[in-house]
Amino acid sequence: MNKLIHLVSRIFIVFAMLWLPLQSAQAADYQEGVDYVKIGGIPESTKPVVREFFSYNCGHCYRQDPFFEQTAHLLGDDVQFVRTPVGAGRTSWILSQEAYYLAQKFSVTKQVHGNIFTRIHEKEGAFTRPDQLKAFFVGQGLNAKDVEAAMNSTDAKLAIMNYDTQAQLAEIRGVPSIVVNGQYLIKNPGKTPEDLVKLVKYLNTLEN
Repeated sequence: MNKLIHLVSRIFIVFAMLWLPLQSAQAADYQEGVDYVKIGGIPESTKPVVREFFSYNCGHCYRQDPFFEQTAHLLGDDVQFVRTPVGAGRTSWILSQEAYYLAQKFSVTKQVHGNIFTRIHEKEGAFTRPDQLKAFFVGQGLNAKDVEAAMNSTDAKLAIMNYDTQAQLAEIRGVPSIVVNGQYLIKNPGKTPEDLVKLVKYLNTLEN
């Protein structure tokens, strides 16, 4: 019995000796200040969560959207992926914030998300007037009166204020930007969605 206990102990020690360098190597792959920075933070209601700050008006956001869509797919149900539209005090960007609010309000985000990007970057250009925004959503199959009521609602104003507050708390200086768990602003997302997923998983371990 003592021999068995001694053998099990030796196996555990060898495993630990192999595991610890692996863990250290993984941690060494990422550096605070290089791959991510700690920020003041957003009080996220659920974790783990990855939040993308973006604007439909941003050309880089448009080109990177498939990258982040694939990242969200790879993260699966274990990590919540959410978006916050940034207004930056510009009329057309604020209308795009409102577009995102309407998509969420009427539960048509999956249907219209890509269409908004396409409308702005491949067709008519940015929304510059509220009537253009209304016409777009009516063209997506929504009722005109419902859209107008939602646009003029207090909820819409509060939602846009909340978007702006989140961007301020996250210290967003440009888009697209990724924040993990409301605390870590990613500086180097990597070259592939798989790279970003690995970094997200690493940052999640810092929460434990």
